Amino acid sequence: MSTQSAPHRRSLVLGALVLAAAPALTSAASYPDHPITLIVPFPAGGTVDATARLASAEISKRLKTPVIIENIGGAGGVIASQRVARAAPDGYTLLFATPNHTINPVIQSKLPFDTERDFEPVSLVAQIPELLVANGQQPFSDLKGFIDYARSHPGQLNYGSAGNGTLPHVTMELLLLELGLKVTHVPYKGAAPAMNDLLSGQVAIKMDTITTSQPHIPSGRLKPLALASLQRSPLMPDVPTIAESGLPGYQGILWMGILAPKGTPKPIIDTLHRAIADAVKNPELGQNFQAGGAEPITNTPAEFRQMISSEITQWKDMIKRDNITVN
Repeated sequence: MSTQSAPHRRSLVLGALVLAAAPALTSAASYPDHPITLIVPFPAGGTVDATARLASAEISKRLKTPVIIENIGGAGGVIASQRVARAAPDGYTLLFATPNHTINPVIQSKLPFDTERDFEPVSLVAQIPELLVANGQQPFSDLKGFIDYARSHPGQLNYGSAGNGTLPHVTMELLLLELGLKVTHVPYKGAAPAMNDLLSGQVAIKMDTITTSQPHIPSGRLKPLALASLQRSPLMPDVPTIAESGLPGYQGILWMGILAPKGTPKPIIDTLHRAIADAVKNPELGQNFQAGGAEPITNTPAEFRQMISSEITQWKDMIKRDNITVN
């Protein structure tokens, strides 16, 4: 029979718990002490990649450690998301998420991770309204012209997207459904290759962003047809919105934010959140974002989690109602 008193036994148990927690506490306290990898779910060169690189440079300054971009495209972001979901929850492997994160669980029957349970939201970073653009050789120059041409040539036009299930795909399909148009979808493994084929005329139109479309508009290689936001952009004041052109309430917003693997300690999430929030407030970063049509934006981890949950419900309702598929 043990001769140890009850208080002494409790002390031993508490001491063991403290010792077990010590490595995690030490790790969180010293975080970060080596480079962080920020995984972008699309190839280099697109809007998401450009925004991630601008943001990571500023976040790196605040964390005093390199934030290295790694591009992992394909499967509408599923491959990149799976990599982060399976990474060690230590704050050194992060995901630069977009709306594909909330679309995928709705349109794909099986995912190798749980969209809500396997990630720790940190913060939004930026948002950009989508822009419907056409190759410069197309015989229409505005939304009405596109609608008229597509109606008189059903199935003859095609459009490119960053991949099945991505925001440009889903929002374009919704637009075509609302307008009653038949236009063929050509999916790519990212926005950059889709843009290359749009410029070369392999596809006629694309739901893109001001960021990557603007450089090609003055030369006439691309034509802006309409903006998928509720208000016109000061960068393109003469381009009408789809909402004002006959579809009230229609919008497609590309948000971008950072997620960590499930189980990442709260002190690390808090450190990351403070760095992101401070970086996004930087006027220089804001100017760089806005030059490309992006708006700096942050929210709390709890707000970001609620937003993700709400979007999943929203996409479920919309896709069920409009019978949108990834095919």
